[in-house]
Amino acid sequence: MTTELESRFYIGQIVEHRLFGYRGVVYDVDPRFMLSEEWYEHVALSRPPKDRPWYHLLVDGAEHTTYVAERNLRASGSDSSPIRHPLLGDYFDRFECDRYLTQERRN
Repeated sequence: MTTELESRFYIGQIVEHRLFGYRGVVYDVDPRFMLSEEWYEHVALSRPPKDRPWYHLLVDGAEHTTYVAERNLRASGSDSSPIRHPLLGDYFDRFECDRYLTQERRN
């Protein structure tokens, strides 16, 4: 029986990339690596584990998103200010204290 691993970070949490130092907000979590082997070979040069959670981030001060392995992230330190990204409103309704929140959407 296979069990899903628990993720260290949650949707709406502001995190920082350990290697590159940029901040972002988590907008989705994959329980394990879910992109192509080709992407992994060309982009994930530090070869992080595929069997741990990977995170989709809106990058602060940028227009792109990124996909990051759990081991390459840490909780945002003393900077708990909001991030700037054009897609924030697509995923979150508001910023409270140090995280982004969303209301449940109804059809």
